[in-house]
Parts: sequence; C-alpha cells; structure tokens
Amino acid sequence: MTDVAFHLLALLFFAAIFAGFVDSIAGGGGLITIPVLLLAGIPPLESIATNKLQSQFGSASATIAYARKGHVNLRKQLPMALMGLIGGAVGALLASLVPASVLAAAIPFVLVAIAIFFAVKPNLNDTDSHRRVTPFVFGLVVVPLVGLYDGLFGPGAGSFYMLGFVLLAGFGMLKATAHTKLINLGSNFGSFLVFAATGSILWKVGLVMGVGQFIGAQIGSGLAMRNGARLIKPLLIVSCLALAIKLMADPSHPVRLWLGF
Repeated sequence: MTDVAFHLLALLFFAAIFAGFVDSIAGGGGLITIPVLLLAGIPPLESIATNKLQSQFGSASATIAYARKGHVNLRKQLPMALMGLIGGAVGALLASLVPASVLAAAIPFVLVAIAIFFAVKPNLNDTDSHRRVTPFVFGLVVVPLVGLYDGLFGPGAGSFYMLGFVLLAGFGMLKATAHTKLINLGSNFGSFLVFAATGSILWKVGLVMGVGQFIGAQIGSGLAMRNGARLIKPLLIVSCLALAIKLMADPSHPVRLWLGF
C-alpha cells in the first residue's frame, strides 16, 4: 500500500496531534497512532515502521520545549540518547527473531504494575529524591535495555524510561518526563533506521502525522511544565492502564488464547 486517501490523511493528522499531546506528558502516544494507522488500512509492519517516523517529531518537539525552559541539558544527555539509539536499532534487528508473543504476554501486567506504583507511591512530586544508581550506570544499562525493547516491541517504552528515572535516578516527575523525551527520540531513531533500510515506511503518511505530532507535543509539554506532577502523574497512570487494556483486548493476545476467550 503506497497511497492513502485525503480524508484518511486528515484523520491521521488529527490523531497525531492528540498522540503528541499525550506522549509529551506521559508517554503512550503509540496507543493512539498505531490503532489509527491500522484502521486506515495500513498493514501491521508498515504501521509500526511509519509510527517510528512520525513519533520522532513529537519526541523532538517535546525535547526542544523542555530544553528551552531549562528542564533538560541536551549536551549532557546526548550519550544516553546514543545508547538508546543503539538499543533501538538492535531491537528492530531482533524483531524478526524474537517471538512477539513472549513480550505481548508480559507487558500488560508490567504496565499495570507501573500504574499501581505511581498511584500508591507517596511523595511523588517534582522534587528530586535519593539517587540509587549513577548516571553512567543508568545510561549504560537501563537506557539500552529499554531502547532494545522499544525497537523490538515498543508499547510502554516511555513509561519504562519514566519509571527508571523516578525509581533509580531519583528524578522528580517533571524532570523525569523532560529527560525521557530525548532518549525516546534516540531509541525511535535507531529502530527507524532499520525500518527505513527495509523500505517499510510510508513517507507521506509519516511526515503528515509528524507535523501533527510536533504541534501536539508543543501543547502538551507546555501544560506539563505549568502543572508538573499534578498533571503528569494521573495521565501516566491512565496511559499505562489504557495501554494494558488495549493489549489485552486484542483477540490474538497470548493470555486470551491460553485462557480460551
């Protein structure tokens, strides 16, 4: 499939605006864009590949917005973004070798656990807390592992980055959100390079949606910086739960097949 009707492009554009808005605050933009791409009649592989193209615009937009207000130092974070890029590329290369059913079975439960963590953990605000690992270890271990998952499967990667920054790096909610965006951009770009090499990307669709992502992320990041944890925390919880439900609702999900419903 190489052509998409104008009305479907318009639908994808507005869906991307909303996805960019949500993703810039709490992650989970793929929960919106991938189903809409599939509904537009785009095959699964091309949907995933095109999503990697358009989502970069949202991540870049949010990164610029957070950096402009001093919430993230881009120069200091570039090595972590590079590790995310490497992880994303390796994950995309492994995508054809690792059974997706293994990840699909576990991820909804992990996302629910993340939602519960952010819902019940006390004192989750915009103030930094105790750091459990050094930035070097975080960048060398946590970032490439999540990046690999992002390239291999994808849903919830932003939430995993957020959890790592809050739980291990001791970041406050707003700082964690700001730092997640550049690394997410890196892992998306790594997997995007692999998909581009295989010719799986619908460029017109991806670029049109990319403009929508950029607009939505500017709006969302602005709201996040004004409201901080008061907005980020509930939206992150809702995003994790919605993504878990969406994955479990798929009739082909392994757990549903195992249980026979």
